[in-house]
Amino acid sequence: MRVIHVAGARPNFMKIAPLMEAVVHYNREHTQRPMEQFLVHTGQHYDEPMSKLFFDELGISKPDVNLEVGSASHARQTAEIMKRFEPVVEQWRPDVVSVVGDVNSTAACAMTAAKMGIRTAHVEAGLRSHDREMPEEINRLVTDALSDFLFATSRGACENLRREGIPDEKIFFVGNTMIDTLMRHRELARRPAFLDGRSMGQFAVVTLHRPSNVDQPRVFEEILDAFEELGKRIPIIFSVHPRTRDMAEKFGLLERMERQENLTLTDPLGYLEFLYLLAHASFAMTDSGGIQEETTALGIPCLTIRENTERPETVKEGTNVLVGANHARIVREGEAILEGRGKRGRIPEKWDGRAAQRIVRVLAELAD
Repeated sequence: MRVIHVAGARPNFMKIAPLMEAVVHYNREHTQRPMEQFLVHTGQHYDEPMSKLFFDELGISKPDVNLEVGSASHARQTAEIMKRFEPVVEQWRPDVVSVVGDVNSTAACAMTAAKMGIRTAHVEAGLRSHDREMPEEINRLVTDALSDFLFATSRGACENLRREGIPDEKIFFVGNTMIDTLMRHRELARRPAFLDGRSMGQFAVVTLHRPSNVDQPRVFEEILDAFEELGKRIPIIFSVHPRTRDMAEKFGLLERMERQENLTLTDPLGYLEFLYLLAHASFAMTDSGGIQEETTALGIPCLTIRENTERPETVKEGTNVLVGANHARIVREGEAILEGRGKRGRIPEKWDGRAAQRIVRVLAELAD
């Protein structure tokens, strides 16, 4: 059986790494019927040094193909990925195209495979924010509607798929491959040099990149106001996404961020350094979906700077609290954590480090 794995952006790498490793382990045990796997990097995130760092740290082999699509509007980028992915599928004629997450690469390659009559497996199927202003939500809906194997991270995600008319025989509750990667690499996490003498629990971690937070100067400023107030009580480390830095500079906010006392700005970090930060932080503030999951798995409180989440199990069961972009709510919940009143959670069902093994087992049994 031939499988093409597709990765396009940094969050995809963490989800694809355990899947490729699980195929290698499967082949060692099934030498008579091995799976042949290929990796396509679409180049949607086109920072070559950062991509290489993630591949090296996660032990992912060099991509068989890099489509090098680069940056563009959502429509142009999606179209360009489809155009460049089609000849790859024609050349390799896979039995299954495996896509992960909810980025443009995911939807583009799922559409291409479906039009070419190739079965598609969606890893992380069924997540819903119910907010169609998010491009990721459109990608999720399109990909799930077209996929033949829908691998869900939670029972709630399975129910979302059933409500949309997906038949049960296509839905598989397997767990979360992002957590597979976290569990494998936690002991390898690397302390960033800039931490100096700071120790566990004596800092908070921030990431921010969604248009709803950084594309509107008044919203961005309100979030920075909250960071400034919390920064009086705890040092904050802000891993700044390139797009966030660009918007901050455009709105004249970058100089304020650089001057802000107790706020340390860093460039995007490698996986192992950022994992160290998360694992040793007092709490995280973010608008990232993956960090909501990682903090829940680590037992670290998380304040999500959004009004909704496609990962409700991190709120219902985990350590996550939705605070929106509201200054008062961010500060109130941050202070609650610092005063020992932070939310405690538990690790959701099947977030046990074996999701990728379950996926490979399903593909082996059903893809023939």
